[in-house]
Amino acid sequence: MDRIDIKSLTFDELSEQVRALGLPAYRAGQIYQWLHVKRASSFDEMSSLPQSLREQLAGQFELITLRQAEVLVSAIDGTRKYLFALPDGNVIESVLMRYRHGNSVCVSSQVGCRMGCRFCASTLDGLVRNLRPSEMLDQVYRIGLDIGERISNVVVMGSGEPLDNYDNLLRFIRLLSDECGLHISQRNITVSTCGLVPQMRKLAEEGLQITLALSLHAESDATRRKLMPVAVRYPLSEVLDACHTYYGRTGRRVTFEYSLVRGVNDGTAQAAALARLLKDQHGHVNLIPVNPIKERDYVQSERKSVEAFKNQLEKSGINVTIRREMGRDVNGACGQLRRSYLHPQGPEDGAKRRQRAEQGSAQRTRPAEKEG
Repeated sequence: MDRIDIKSLTFDELSEQVRALGLPAYRAGQIYQWLHVKRASSFDEMSSLPQSLREQLAGQFELITLRQAEVLVSAIDGTRKYLFALPDGNVIESVLMRYRHGNSVCVSSQVGCRMGCRFCASTLDGLVRNLRPSEMLDQVYRIGLDIGERISNVVVMGSGEPLDNYDNLLRFIRLLSDECGLHISQRNITVSTCGLVPQMRKLAEEGLQITLALSLHAESDATRRKLMPVAVRYPLSEVLDACHTYYGRTGRRVTFEYSLVRGVNDGTAQAAALARLLKDQHGHVNLIPVNPIKERDYVQSERKSVEAFKNQLEKSGINVTIRREMGRDVNGACGQLRRSYLHPQGPEDGAKRRQRAEQGSAQRTRPAEKEG
């Protein structure tokens, strides 16, 4: 019989399991605190529980704990890029970014991705599998323990399309924001999507207070189809109508992510078209100088083009910011570290590194070399 993934259980579900084992009700609170507040990595760490109970739990439940396979620290801004090994030998990425307002962690929602966005390294090897809620949670838990500081913001913008893993994503959000756990405010949780319209509409009805971020990246369907295969299925009219619905149901404004690619979507005429497209939306535009990846020929826009694009949007009354670039020297973009880890010089070397990760011999923390 497969063991139950205990870290993915809600408090009520855990309480039911405790009752089924014939244990007193207070044990559920103890176990839940060990899992989600003290963030125990094994049942043996749960020292307030009798040894016999710890052994019983280990036989009944699976306690998912991620292991650091590699940690890179930016010499530029202190961003920490984590590569975590999963129990099945797969690896995923997470990023810690430090801001004046607190520590923000970017988590992955899938191993790989099937969305096929042309400028993203996450999708190059396709989708391997969805992450469980426990595997998403433990990215936040391990990083918080590693730095010894509270995580105040979480963005689900790492590898994978979060709404393609809908049920696990919802459970993750509710566990992360549970007042009996880390209790990270839902208003400090952001979920990114490339525009899966049915799931966007469904999310609007969940009663959550999270921020929705749409990966827009284009001012027209024609340009968007060049960059994002999902645009073939869901045109901008449907995607933006879903954004309207989300705002109407939640009162939470939408963030429109726009990666600027030189010569593709960064012209001032395109900025004007984007302003017309978004004039009735309740949200703001976040401009992102695209992170180049070696497998694609897309190039980052020049700084003057980025500023001109921003100025055009502002003149048209659009709320816009330019995202601060962080972690460029540590493969900061989605999927880059995992890709280089699996295929450093080709598939054969990548297989050897996967084997080392499974054996626990690849763990290392190192600063990146300074640019220039």
